[in-house]
Amino acid sequence: MMRMHIDINCDMGESFGAWTMGADAEVMPNITSANIACGAHAGDPGVMRRTVRRAKQHGISVGAHPGFADLQGFGRREFQADPGEVEDSLIAQIGALAAIARAEGVALRHAKAHGALYNMAARDRRLADAIARAITAVDPSLIMFGLPKSPMIDAGVAAGLRVAAEGFADRTYEPDGSLTPRSRPGAVVHDATLVVERAVRMVRDGVVLTAAGGEVALKVETICVHGDTPGAPELTRRIRAGLEAAGIHVRSL
Repeated sequence: MMRMHIDINCDMGESFGAWTMGADAEVMPNITSANIACGAHAGDPGVMRRTVRRAKQHGISVGAHPGFADLQGFGRREFQADPGEVEDSLIAQIGALAAIARAEGVALRHAKAHGALYNMAARDRRLADAIARAITAVDPSLIMFGLPKSPMIDAGVAAGLRVAAEGFADRTYEPDGSLTPRSRPGAVVHDATLVVERAVRMVRDGVVLTAAGGEVALKVETICVHGDTPGAPELTRRIRAGLEAAGIHVRSL
């Protein structure tokens, strides 16, 4: 019998200039993949390079985390987005991080869209295709992260990319498998014990819970944790420990 395994990814490198975002240093030991901001929604060349170096020190897979060029809105505001412009922007962002990683002797392993772009592409195949084209243009060996049962997975497969379905242990889901919008009460789960339980069920049973307490079948290959959540270092440690205690091997893709 094959042992169950899961990747734990975290959005990182989202500081900018003198402004600090997230507990990257403290969270790093608890994850296996780092999604590093590429200077559009957050991050800058110095932050990008330091984050790549830190990931290398911890033996963590490095991935690109491109988003809308919206520093003020942290890439979480939705825009009327032209797919061609999105593709061009993502090629520049992923390419920049790939160059920094290469300078540090690190190979880029995956790419995951950020915030509003991720959410919009999970509904809009045109944007999902633009993301897939950008990733392919930079490096067709990269793994594309996306929401299960969404156009993102379909677009990645159609482009010939390896895809990884991503789950969120601290978020509730809708009956169709989409994430409950953050604007709704209960969309984010704050109880650490419940988050750990949800993570284990997600991997072991292939089930996520809706905001109403129902179950949705959803197979995931990577779980996202957030470094800017209050208490993130302890929460991510507990998630990893909980998965391993359940007999699940935590490793990068």
